[in-house]
Amino acid sequence: MHIVWTILIGFFAGLIAKMLAPGGGPSGFFMTAILGIAGSFAATYLGQALGLYAGGQAAGFIASIVGAVVLLVVYHLVTRKSS
Repeated sequence: MHIVWTILIGFFAGLIAKMLAPGGGPSGFFMTAILGIAGSFAATYLGQALGLYAGGQAAGFIASIVGAVVLLVVYHLVTRKSS
């Protein structure tokens, strides 16, 4: 059940991250959701492994948003078209 919650939180974190991240980022709904979920998984497991917070804390949601923003910025930098 923990994985399902992480996916749901990642979806919402991806939507919030898309509003916060600079640049165009991925324009598609599925790409935003995938990057949000990946950021959520990375932030959740990295934060818990480092002992920054326990599962179910609000810091996990905030970290998921930060992870999704970082992935969106990296995605934007990698896919940026050269002039």
